[in-house]
Amino acid sequence: KAEEVAKVIETGKRNVQIDKGGKVIRVNMENADLSTLFTLRNKVLNMKLKGIPGITRVTVVKEGDEWFIQTTGSNLGKVVAVNGVDPKRVITNNVHEVAQVLGIEAARQTLIREVMSTLDEQGLEVDIRHIFLVADLMTAKGYIQQIGRHGIAGAKSSVLARAAFEITVPTLAEAAVKGEAEELKGVTENVIVGLPIPVGTGMIDLYMS
Repeated sequence: KAEEVAKVIETGKRNVQIDKGGKVIRVNMENADLSTLFTLRNKVLNMKLKGIPGITRVTVVKEGDEWFIQTTGSNLGKVVAVNGVDPKRVITNNVHEVAQVLGIEAARQTLIREVMSTLDEQGLEVDIRHIFLVADLMTAKGYIQQIGRHGIAGAKSSVLARAAFEITVPTLAEAAVKGEAEELKGVTENVIVGLPIPVGTGMIDLYMS
């Protein structure tokens, strides 16, 4: 509504007179400098009249006999509350948003779906059980963890396992300063030093007399 737009423009601008004529709003300013005009211009351009925060663009797409709306940006909580929207068919690739609105299990399913979709688009065939394992690791603590050194890789107790991912020298230096000991209990660290992996037949010692 023109009245609502005019009210927002007038906020904080004592020397602004608003002339509302039909669908046109004319702003009259007395003794306005260039800086003030640019500030007012940006305020008007950034004003949200309708829509959902976080969604900047909407495209109507036809798939088969159905039409659906594809958006740039996401706001799952607001979208599912819109009258006429089927919440069971709303999909977003914002994993953190899914975890916040629908829970960590829904976020896990979203991770699996998005990773498999990306791999399929690249023509890569990967057993989905590998993706299950990654998704389980990322969501095991009840919130989303990244794979990198600030997440799963950086949380490993093994010094060598942490050093094998991205930053080697700083990780080893930090471990030395803290006096950490490497117990060689995992797969990665034993591969690095060339020892048998302590799983399967590597868990036992066989002696023959």
